[in-house]
Amino acid sequence: MSRTNTLTFGAIALASTALIACSTQSQDPAFQAAKTLPKYDQTSFSDYVADTKQWLETNRVFMTQDKESELLDVLPREYEPQNPNGQGVLLVHGLGDTPYSFINVAEHLADKGYLVRTVLLSGHASKVGDLQLPSLEDWQGIVDHHAKLLKTDVDSIWVGGYSTGANLVTDLAIQDESINGALLFSPAFQPNSSSVKYAGLASYFVTWADQDPEDNPLRYNSLPMSAAAVYYETSVEVRDQLEDTQYDKPVFMLMSEGDKVIDTQFAIDVFTQQFSHPNSHLIWQGEQAVTEPRATTLSMRLPEQRISNGSHMGLLFAPNNPNYGVQGQSRICSNGQTEEQEVVCMNGGDVWFSAWGHREENKNHARLTYNPYFTESMTLLDQVMESESTEK
Repeated sequence: MSRTNTLTFGAIALASTALIACSTQSQDPAFQAAKTLPKYDQTSFSDYVADTKQWLETNRVFMTQDKESELLDVLPREYEPQNPNGQGVLLVHGLGDTPYSFINVAEHLADKGYLVRTVLLSGHASKVGDLQLPSLEDWQGIVDHHAKLLKTDVDSIWVGGYSTGANLVTDLAIQDESINGALLFSPAFQPNSSSVKYAGLASYFVTWADQDPEDNPLRYNSLPMSAAAVYYETSVEVRDQLEDTQYDKPVFMLMSEGDKVIDTQFAIDVFTQQFSHPNSHLIWQGEQAVTEPRATTLSMRLPEQRISNGSHMGLLFAPNNPNYGVQGQSRICSNGQTEEQEVVCMNGGDVWFSAWGHREENKNHARLTYNPYFTESMTLLDQVMESESTEK
């Protein structure tokens, strides 16, 4: 199975319909699970970071000789503003990812005066085998605890999340009226494949929805079936919360038309019908117009940048990001192309950039891992957040 480096619902669908299949038990340490998960309920954020680092030092499968740099990239982190505005932002990464996914957004928010913290969802940043261990309650507990902890250091908070993380923070924001609003990137409210609902059942028979070589220090390539099931639980929870709900706090939402992971139309409908604040804003990266007056459409047909369309993960990173930017060192060549195209890409050959699985004749596509409109996106995000401050 080719490396997808994203939430491969196609693989889940395949495994879910083959429940009599046997799982391959790899002896690779990356696919073995730890005995415990790290604690997250420390009384200070600094203790949380220190304890998480100590746990990762023991349990992480390192991929380079520079272990300290690897840890710094994937640890929970606080971004302290030089000119505090009294507000905080809690940012939550997605399934298989790490806090690094929010590095550029967090730096921008800190520059605007927000005290920003990123957290690490249980099972992440150590080895993909550990992703077999967490439950929905683990992930919900982390988000809830650190939202409360952040509140003790600022006057008010925002919550933000990517993909599965967006589900978790939306769930919390709806329940907690003290939260200023939500920042949502590729919100995975509903999966693009209905087969994911069977991941919980399939996990009794199939260990891995996708099992590939682990060679990216910043995120997993593989996915345990049980983790796919927990993702699906987050989607059920947030849909239950959204049902018959009018969320009247400001929401910033950023999505890509090319996203193969989530049901983008469902998310648009939620924004249009249930995120009622007049200053909420949706950025739609794509060609099909969105008939929502609070939306901005940005074309992703950018041949001058060799971009064919947008992707699920290509929203969070600035073009100058050293790992995922234009000249980034973490090119993702496993993108639903042929093996020959993948080899050309891995050898540094000419490529275009797209969502997973996008194909065009005479074009070899790697994953689009950065946002060509990052500056414009952050400007609109600022406007949403400033609207709440103005109203208070």
